[in-house]
Amino acid sequence: MTTVSFTRLATVALVTGGFTLAVGNVASMERVSAPDETKVYFISPQDGDTVESPVRIQMGLRGMGIAPAGVEADNTGHHHLLVNKPLDEVDLDTSLPFSDHKRHFGGGQTEGEIELEPGTHTLQLLFMDYRHLSFDPPVTSDKITITVE
Repeated sequence: MTTVSFTRLATVALVTGGFTLAVGNVASMERVSAPDETKVYFISPQDGDTVESPVRIQMGLRGMGIAPAGVEADNTGHHHLLVNKPLDEVDLDTSLPFSDHKRHFGGGQTEGEIELEPGTHTLQLLFMDYRHLSFDPPVTSDKITITVE
């Protein structure tokens, strides 16, 4: 597993964001289906956990492989983390922009650390293709709630 700090994640997101712009109008590209058995899930933290910041996020995947953003290979993609962002507020038909509420693991990471303020936070994984586009239907984890002390 690869570990990466949030600072590194931001750098990867900027680089892969540049790639997304280079390939053209991603919004006009069709979303593809993931294999039926694909499942993305949290290894840690678990729903209801109380943690300290930085929060170590460990992500699991079944039914597909992991590849960095920009690497086109059948049945692969990479993780994204929605932080305090409901899935129904995410435009799944366009490339996902990086923000405090949408974290990219575009280097193919399966774990990393994120800084979160003390309080209650919701987290949800969104597995996307090499273009930062959602699969159709989306491959998402259950939403979990954690408390940061």
